[in-house]
Amino acid sequence: MRALSASQLLDIWERGQAALPYERALHILSPAIPELPPKALALLSIGDRDSKLLLLREWVFGHELLMMTACPSCFQTLELVVPTSSLRAPMKPVDDPGHLMQLDGYTVRIRPLNSEDIISCAGLDADQCRRMLLTGCVTEASFEGNVLSAQMLPECVLQEIEVRIADIDPQADIRLNLVCPECNKTWMQVFDIVSYFWMEIDAWAHRILLEVSVLARAFGWRESEILELSPARRQIYLAMAQA
Repeated sequence: MRALSASQLLDIWERGQAALPYERALHILSPAIPELPPKALALLSIGDRDSKLLLLREWVFGHELLMMTACPSCFQTLELVVPTSSLRAPMKPVDDPGHLMQLDGYTVRIRPLNSEDIISCAGLDADQCRRMLLTGCVTEASFEGNVLSAQMLPECVLQEIEVRIADIDPQADIRLNLVCPECNKTWMQVFDIVSYFWMEIDAWAHRILLEVSVLARAFGWRESEILELSPARRQIYLAMAQA
């Protein structure tokens, strides 16, 4: 995997304007992992995908995240500085036995969810989406030795699959343990690297395009020339242009 240039980040931002979150995730990864075709990127587990996005985010914006949230009890606004190291789940071994589960006579083998699974849920309601995701990650299923379709699995087995999916791909479900300093309320908040990274890219793109506009007018440079400047040098030229 390679770092993203300023030009690539702008291209990602432009392509992702009307994209859905899972599409934005793949747009970000594609230029960083050019050796993998789009199909292969879409088959990465959600945890593997998000781990790569977190690493890219570190390369682009650093090792700390600035976050704001509100206490669900007293509604106090919290400002957080979260190190990216705290957002990494422990790695699971490839041969983790959690991939094979047995319950009430059912034997089921599962795999982690990937972006293609999410794509397949487009247009479905919440209940349909849940069932599609849980049955889609089943690679083998049988009842008392008789092979059966994943669509025939009962709700009790689907609930166990839901638990196991989180266990075998923990990076796909990162939660922050938060405490309100005002009322001491504790709660867990889901962290979504795709949304957070995209929010930062969007803010950066608007800022960098403004800088490009100022420098192009002041010095007659092309966009590509300005983007090739280091951030420090670009700031020096901006100060000169605005003096």
